[in-house]
Amino acid sequence: MAALRLGSLPPPTLTGITVTKKCERFNGGFKVVGDGGGDNGFPPFLPKEIEKIKDPFARNLARRIKRLPVQIGCSESYIMSSCVQPLAQTDANPVALLHCFDSSCLEWRRAYPLLEESGLEAWALDILGWGFSDLGRLPPCNVASKRYHFYQLWKSYIKRPMVLVGPSLGAAVAIDFAVNYPEAVEKLVLINPSVYAEGTGNLAKLPKVVAYAGVSLLKTFPLRLYANLLAFDGIPLSKSLDWTNVGQLHCHMPWWKDATVNFMVSGGYNVVSKIKQVKQKTLIICGENDKIVSNQLAMRLRFELPNASMQRLPDCGHLCHVDKPRNVVKLIADFARAK
Repeated sequence: MAALRLGSLPPPTLTGITVTKKCERFNGGFKVVGDGGGDNGFPPFLPKEIEKIKDPFARNLARRIKRLPVQIGCSESYIMSSCVQPLAQTDANPVALLHCFDSSCLEWRRAYPLLEESGLEAWALDILGWGFSDLGRLPPCNVASKRYHFYQLWKSYIKRPMVLVGPSLGAAVAIDFAVNYPEAVEKLVLINPSVYAEGTGNLAKLPKVVAYAGVSLLKTFPLRLYANLLAFDGIPLSKSLDWTNVGQLHCHMPWWKDATVNFMVSGGYNVVSKIKQVKQKTLIICGENDKIVSNQLAMRLRFELPNASMQRLPDCGHLCHVDKPRNVVKLIADFARAK
């Protein structure tokens, strides 16, 4: 499918303090302009449902989401790609934060400010097909496209080997990327990794009309609330309701349904054969009360990866970086700085 054609817009370089940018259309192309946003400082491209969210961490991080032009094809073919940029560049290699299946960079709402406080240069990235990028002209959202888009973003902006952090299915994204682009990844951190599923399985064979019906169900609030209750270990219902709204926010993007079906019928991530090809030193973080991915699978991964260690977090569920952000940030920071 055709990608967005956004003109010859060279990517800005991050040096010292980064000036926030946005893009405006002119004469059929785009130009980079200064700071701006919608009501309450939210970027204008976020769904209006952002106003319903009460979590102050989510609201604060949402205000920092930007769109950067990422070249994906010819010299004039770009996707305006959503992420949270660091405010400053550090001497140490940066930390790049992925997210779970069908989620967004807002997963890092509680951990991201702590990573900045610790002095790390952190990027919170939206994987192609999820999050808040501009996919009005839908590109392919299969594994190869997600991988290449991420590589082009890294090549244009991050430019140095990363400590790549992947929670849940994001761990499969991280392993796939690290094996294909080892020069871009210094170390891996995998949080409650979901890496043993063989792609989307039989879902890839569904007729599209059935696939669209399934994706419509995936968006519903009751189903996402149920998943939220499974993901967290004993949080109040009021917080769970609000966090469900956070997790559902990207589903209001107009292209979300098409992108998710595209990923589903493409077959999804199957990285089992790549696990032993990982050369990078890896830290596995495992919530002991995870009800979604078995701790036994995390232990299996610990032994199958060539150079891995494992840390368990007691009283913690599936989304450790939301549930226990201080613990997770300390583990990431210590691991990132270790020689």
